[in-house]
Amino acid sequence: MSNQKKRNFQIEAFKHRVVMDPRYADKTWKILEHAIHEIYNHNASGLSFEELYRNAYNMVLHKFGEKLYSGLVATMTGHLKDIAQSVEAAQGGSFLEELNRKWNDHNKALQMIRDILMYMDRTYIPSTQKTPVHELGLNLWKENVIYCSQIRTRLLNTLLELVHSERTGEVIDRGIMRNITKMLMDLGPSVYGQEFETHFLQVSAEFYRVESQKFIECCDCGDYLKKAERRLNEEMERVSHYLDSRTEKKITNVVEKEMIENHMLRLIHMENSGLVHMLCDDKYEDLSRMYNLFRRVTDGLSKIREVMTSHMRESGKQLVTDPERLKDPVEYVQRLLDEKDKYDKIINLAFNNDKSFQNALNSSFEYFINLNPRSPEFISLFVDDKLRKGLKGVSEDDVEVTLDKVMMLFRYLQEKDVFEKYYKQHLAKRLLSGKTVSDDAERSLIVKLKTECGYQFTSKLEGMFTDMKTSQDTMQGFYGCHPELSDGPTLTVQVLTTGSWPTQSSVTCNLPAEMSALCEKFRSFYLGTHTGRRLSWQTNMGTADLKATFGKGQKHELNVSTYQMCVLMLFNNADRLSYKEIEQATEIPASDLKRCLQSLALVKGRNVLRKEPMGKDVGEDDAFFVNDKFSSKLYKVKIGTVVAQKESEPEKQETRQRVEEDRKPQIEAAIVRIMKSRKQLDHNNLIAEVTKQLQSRFLANPTEVKKRIESLIERDFLERDDSDRRLYRYLA
Repeated sequence: MSNQKKRNFQIEAFKHRVVMDPRYADKTWKILEHAIHEIYNHNASGLSFEELYRNAYNMVLHKFGEKLYSGLVATMTGHLKDIAQSVEAAQGGSFLEELNRKWNDHNKALQMIRDILMYMDRTYIPSTQKTPVHELGLNLWKENVIYCSQIRTRLLNTLLELVHSERTGEVIDRGIMRNITKMLMDLGPSVYGQEFETHFLQVSAEFYRVESQKFIECCDCGDYLKKAERRLNEEMERVSHYLDSRTEKKITNVVEKEMIENHMLRLIHMENSGLVHMLCDDKYEDLSRMYNLFRRVTDGLSKIREVMTSHMRESGKQLVTDPERLKDPVEYVQRLLDEKDKYDKIINLAFNNDKSFQNALNSSFEYFINLNPRSPEFISLFVDDKLRKGLKGVSEDDVEVTLDKVMMLFRYLQEKDVFEKYYKQHLAKRLLSGKTVSDDAERSLIVKLKTECGYQFTSKLEGMFTDMKTSQDTMQGFYGCHPELSDGPTLTVQVLTTGSWPTQSSVTCNLPAEMSALCEKFRSFYLGTHTGRRLSWQTNMGTADLKATFGKGQKHELNVSTYQMCVLMLFNNADRLSYKEIEQATEIPASDLKRCLQSLALVKGRNVLRKEPMGKDVGEDDAFFVNDKFSSKLYKVKIGTVVAQKESEPEKQETRQRVEEDRKPQIEAAIVRIMKSRKQLDHNNLIAEVTKQLQSRFLANPTEVKKRIESLIERDFLERDDSDRRLYRYLA
């Protein structure tokens, strides 16, 4: 086999020329033409599709493809012209039905014709780059039916009228609408766009322009938004039922522009129903609707945010500057918290927790809370009130919620160091008087402050708690060393570390002899166990429990301050004492003594002393004696307990001065830290960096920063550049 010669086979054309009957093509085409007529006339059941296919196949094979194709175009065109006349003749509502019926017939006919001419579709048409049969059928329908002048205008008007009818509340045949719009889409996106969509959008814009104008004249903002929302939903539903899905974006844009964007400002500022009215009346549903509609248009949300911010700032400003509100610090802070809760709820329920609205809320609160320089003091007083009595019987979770809210207000403060000053004073009074509701709540707040501002902020506050615990142990040791003291008066001493507690000017007063002896014993005990320390008595911060017997033998236990105790003990040895005698015997400072005598003699139900002459104020010529007729339902009677009150003007000035003094070293430390790392820096940048570093504690005053820079230059920490006086250099 391998030796045999390889042969190449070649297939050659048939040698004898086949002569084709010249009438064959005409005969065959007549058969096919008849078949196409029968198909269009619904008589296709008697046709042999196999035979017709073979005839079409033979025509293409014998190079009569052109005759077949042009014959098809002419035959279909003739039928479509008849169809167009039939559609034109349809009256009223039957117009669309007739068009739809003829379209369906045409599609069925086209399917059969394509099956018969499948061979032409596959071979002749690609080679001559002619239009395939199905596409040809669609094009001929478009040119002869849809673009027929009588049908074209009538079709558009009918479709637009039906949409208008549906918009005005009539029920229309959505099925026929869907079929007709689908026909336009099947003929090509450009046909749907040119013959329907473009006009539909123009007419819709005009419709909604007129309607929105009518609505805005007669509706309030809430109702208008409901109507706009309903129209928007209707249009989206209309698209889903019988329009091209790509039309949805276009038609919703039209509704948004005409009903919302063009009337934004008027809606927001509408009197008695606009945005401010909704905010004031907590109209969550309306606000949510406004948010969802306005977010669809350019700058919609920023317009809402601007007006809301402006309203919050204005109402907040009124709240913090109203003299009536400033009379009660607790009520003042509660109003701030209520306001914050109100807007938090609005942003959560209506504005989808939008971060930009949260930021606007925070910046507004920070703005107006710092308009009142007493806000740090008032927030501390609010905490004081809650931790003294306001949180009694409240669950731990609720206590945490309240403390978290306080911390949120604290974050808005620019002068956090002022809050710290007052908080320390109020905490000291709570701890020393034993009036705190819960040590856990106190410590929880300190942990929160520590997390927020760092260890430095709370180290002294933690030191105060440490002192209280150490003092308990010290007292146990004292009474352990002096068992003989258990019968007489009991002394409880809290030893406070000077640096941790609010600075108090040491005021001495003459204690009763029995107490004075006890104090001396304690001093000896304490200094004996702690070398190198010094004790100074803070009698103005103490309290005492006295057992007293009045005229008819009524016995009471009086809870009083140390000053009040000193005054009352004088009456064990005298029936009547003048103001001068009391002052001389006790050496209590005049202002404190007057306050002390007022609470003992002038408070109804607590007046264990009486004074002559009667009057609301204590004068230097007054005389005092025990009120034998004093009676109370309670055995234990509290007199003039120390309550956290707003500071008087001089006290306020003093606190402010102390705060300013405390700030100086902090500003200097910040300047040195910055200059040490940067080596040289110009004036403006230095002030900006110092302000930034210190803003977690207070807002540094540029004038004060400048003074501190001068002070550091004098002390050779910094120097000015010789050529540029605004440039500073660090001196190592």
